[in-house]
Amino acid sequence: MDVYEAVMSRRAVRRFTGRRIPREVLQRVLSAAAWAPSASNIQPWHAYVLTGRPLAELKERMGKRLAAGDPWDEPEYENYPAALKSPYHERKFAFGQEHYGALGIAREDLEARQRAAAENWECYGAPAALFCYIDRDMGLPQWSDVGMFLQTVMLLLRAEGLHSCTQMAWSKYHKTVAEILSPPDELLLFCGMSIGFEDVTVDYARTGRAPLDETVMFVGG
Repeated sequence: MDVYEAVMSRRAVRRFTGRRIPREVLQRVLSAAAWAPSASNIQPWHAYVLTGRPLAELKERMGKRLAAGDPWDEPEYENYPAALKSPYHERKFAFGQEHYGALGIAREDLEARQRAAAENWECYGAPAALFCYIDRDMGLPQWSDVGMFLQTVMLLLRAEGLHSCTQMAWSKYHKTVAEILSPPDELLLFCGMSIGFEDVTVDYARTGRAPLDETVMFVGG
């Protein structure tokens, strides 16, 4: 698979098979992803990979929290600005319409939306999950570095025939994740990432992208 194919075929998959991923494949991906760029090579990412019983335990604990109606943990960062301005608000709104529309869920059906969102905590059936942390003392450029690391991981997963889904949603239950992973106090959970083989029996609607002239300006001849 060449780089263009990896980029164009990467998407957020929300239904995986339970097929096991060999440990050596995940090690190969993450060893190569370590070459992702970072300012002054400080490599500010901290990744934990969960499989098998520890991942099952996390899912069980999350199931109990949801059944008990526990509220979200106190947020440690904002997923989005409080007032998301144009054109970003419209893009986010369009994504919600496409995503839930493909599931046959009406906008006003909040209960069905909550059920769909709850699949986050099952990692959409994936057999592996990565949890990415960053040191609380890091600044905005280092958060950008973490994003480049995650993108590199996702493209390398495609090269291995795997898919993924990044999930900021896990930051809303960072205390439960910490119960399983026991990260140092100085680390903050940015996101999770479900990893596995796509369940190709499930239909999906691929979210489009803005036209190039909306996001890129060419200057010069």
